Amino acid sequence: MDNRNNNNQDPNMRMPKFNMNWIYILALFVIGVLYFTNGNSNSSVRTEASYDQFKKMVLKGYASKIVVNKDKNILHMYVKPEHIRDVFKQGVDKTGKEPSVEVQFGSVDQVELFVEQAKQDKKFAGDFSYENSKDNDFFSMIIYNILPLVFIVGFWIFIMRRMGGGMGGSSGIFNVGKSRAKMYEKGNATNVTFKDVAGQAGAKQEVQEIVEFLKNPQKYTDLGGKIPKGALLVGPPGTGKTLLAKAVAGEAGVPFFSMSGSDFVEMFVGVGASRVRDLFRQAKEKSPCIIFIDEIDAVGRARSKNPAMGGNDERENTLNALLTEMDGFGTNSGVIILAATNRADMLDSALMRAGRFDRQIHVDLPDLNERKAIFQVHLKPVKTDESLDIDFLSRQTPGFSGADIANVCNEAALIAARHNSKTVGKQDFLDAVDRIIGGLEKKTKIMTDSEKLAIAIHEAGHATISWFCEHANPLVKVSIVPRGRALGAAWYLPEERAITTKEEMLDEMCATLGGRAAEEVFLKRISTGAMNDLERVTKSAYGMIAFAGMSERLPNICYYNNNEYSFQRPYSETTAKIMDDEVLKMINGQYERAKQILEEHSEGHRQLADLLVQREVIFADDVERIFGKRPWTSRSEELLEAQQKAEAEAMAEKRAKELEAQGTSLEEKVRNDKKEE
Repeated sequence: MDNRNNNNQDPNMRMPKFNMNWIYILALFVIGVLYFTNGNSNSSVRTEASYDQFKKMVLKGYASKIVVNKDKNILHMYVKPEHIRDVFKQGVDKTGKEPSVEVQFGSVDQVELFVEQAKQDKKFAGDFSYENSKDNDFFSMIIYNILPLVFIVGFWIFIMRRMGGGMGGSSGIFNVGKSRAKMYEKGNATNVTFKDVAGQAGAKQEVQEIVEFLKNPQKYTDLGGKIPKGALLVGPPGTGKTLLAKAVAGEAGVPFFSMSGSDFVEMFVGVGASRVRDLFRQAKEKSPCIIFIDEIDAVGRARSKNPAMGGNDERENTLNALLTEMDGFGTNSGVIILAATNRADMLDSALMRAGRFDRQIHVDLPDLNERKAIFQVHLKPVKTDESLDIDFLSRQTPGFSGADIANVCNEAALIAARHNSKTVGKQDFLDAVDRIIGGLEKKTKIMTDSEKLAIAIHEAGHATISWFCEHANPLVKVSIVPRGRALGAAWYLPEERAITTKEEMLDEMCATLGGRAAEEVFLKRISTGAMNDLERVTKSAYGMIAFAGMSERLPNICYYNNNEYSFQRPYSETTAKIMDDEVLKMINGQYERAKQILEEHSEGHRQLADLLVQREVIFADDVERIFGKRPWTSRSEELLEAQQKAEAEAMAEKRAKELEAQGTSLEEKVRNDKKEE
């Protein structure tokens, strides 16, 4: 029930903030007006004249009154209205009602004698008075003495506010040590909930438990349990770490402080530590609450064991303050820390211990079922075709993160709109996947016939080797259309393996070297087109030998070193030479194997290359028609065949319904076609 009085103002309504800049502008405007009017409300014209001209005008009877300033030896003669045009050559509407003539004189006594004589001669009958320059120049004093000070103060305030805006908002330079965290309270949370987080069931369960504890702590405390003080979200970029934190902010009924690790870093010494203390002070006042620090590796990187002599590392000071606040001598009851990073191996060990970050929640790349759930989330706002199969899209995007899948859906919608389609179909999504993996298709790139043939032979070499290697990934399609920096590409359907054997890695290496081997076997020359293939093969070989222990001469040894500050390799020069020899032996062995396979199937390779030159894009069905059915069938190929079979049956059923609606059976249609032939 709403107990608020409608006649009264809502107490939660935010009133507009009063801006002091308007006062500054108004003051400067008033001072400017006073300056240009010389402090006088009279806007009449004032002109200068010589002393002789002054005497002539007085003797002619033009003067209505004379005011003398002794301090400056200046007098002002005010002109009668009927003689204004004679003196100023203008009317009253332009000169004002009391225009005056400013005259500089030498001696006051001479002026007094002249005025007395004019009065006696009845040439002047007005007032003759003296003015005090201090009273008359009050506003001039303000202009020349106070205005520069006002300008300096205003300029200083402007600079301080600009500096304050660059260092954390409008609070100014004196509040630079204040926390820059954004706070979300109940009723002012984000629009993201756990329903928007697809996949990542384990990670979602962990953070849901934290939210549940904050909502109902007695459920856990009755059993003697304690809430974890911190949880670290670890995973590759784009897997949904920040999205999980946003979901916590949307679900939690407690205040949620959010900031980035870089917000602690500042050019001033001690600012980062001050912001950490201020953040936790605010959190304690709002407890129970949650603090989320995104990209915590900006301040949580491992501290150096050999710091520079006399140096003051601001990042280390910030980290020390964070360690103390998370689990120091004081208590932080009710304050939970969530943090996200994709570089957990670089974090300081003191930050990772139990009592600070009690839990490490791994947010990995999604598997097949999780990709399907992510597609279902991102396809909600997309107008898709009814025949679109999400299972097929999930299998076509192995290794894609949640952000990549969102990008695929967006690119597919853009491609469909570019073709003026009403819905987004299967081909649009396949084009989007190709666009993301291979880059933008360059249809206007000009190539000679010899270059096109060389690229076709290279890509056909990849396709041929992968077809006859048992553990190589199944081929989907091959293209010689330039994309990005690549002149051609082959698409595969990788197996999602939990572990990888040596035989599987060697088959992948052999298939990768198939392009270079085809150039040497069939063109009798090699080119720079295999540079990317050689780079991948070399990295894979060194990983197998130095890290996985898959070498004959260096078996069961891993030389992986996780020490960031170590400048020495964990092996000798002799071992490095053995590694180089083993890598060379492994790569050359697979290269000779690739050439042997190509020589055995040279005719099929030639047909495949000719087909590529002719059509530019070929699919797995074309390769199967040339080489026959692949000797080995993987799980991915079985799923792909089932998908193709289901699509063919669906098309046949659709065609049969169309013919039935026309009153013609499928058998009659076939007989009629034969008669026409």
